[in-house]
Amino acid sequence: MRNKIYATFDEAVADIPDDVTVMVPGFGGVGIPRNLVSALSRQGAKKLTVISNGHGVIDDNVDVGTLVENNQVKKMFCAFTAPTHPSVITPFVQKYNDGELEAELLPQGTLAERIRAAGSGIGGFYTPASVGTELAEGKEHREINGRNYVLEFALHADYAFVRAWKADKLGNLQFRMAGRSFNPIMAMAAKTTIVEVENDILEPGELDPDHIHVPGVYVHRLVLIPEDGIWV
Repeated sequence: MRNKIYATFDEAVADIPDDVTVMVPGFGGVGIPRNLVSALSRQGAKKLTVISNGHGVIDDNVDVGTLVENNQVKKMFCAFTAPTHPSVITPFVQKYNDGELEAELLPQGTLAERIRAAGSGIGGFYTPASVGTELAEGKEHREINGRNYVLEFALHADYAFVRAWKADKLGNLQFRMAGRSFNPIMAMAAKTTIVEVENDILEPGELDPDHIHVPGVYVHRLVLIPEDGIWV
């Protein structure tokens, strides 16, 4: 059995190079792998393409906005680009307005399905979402049963950062509540999936097979969040 357990977050992200694509999940602040994002911000890889539901918020927590603020991101795919408060200018908005990074806005369902398609080996799909808007400009359209659809392609990544509730040493993962939003599909859509685990990393067989949400074949690295960890 190949050892997938890494001692520290810094060790788990140490070999991530510049100019790669990284997926970072999270939904309303829940399920964000903040420890891994923090480690990558210290590691300093640049020219990153980041795929995430949002672009980060202004508070004391580490999220994808930390990478943007550190000038590590060249492009983002996300479903939400506007600040939660119009009067607050986030680093993402400022850098986008200044032409310092690219961004592609996607309907949230389209973003999720493009990620899921990548993990399922599907090259693309047609969706009615965004038809008739600027988001569909330049994309292939097709009429199906009298309704217009736009072609969207799968979104793959070189690395996926994931936060799981439980795991075993084989890399089988279990998520909890809103942590099941983007974490499972991103775990399946990357060449290398790195997971921070909230609870103890169990022995094989200790997780109920009916409660495994991502099988270990998709997982490459595991790091247990320490009890005195910053981002718990």
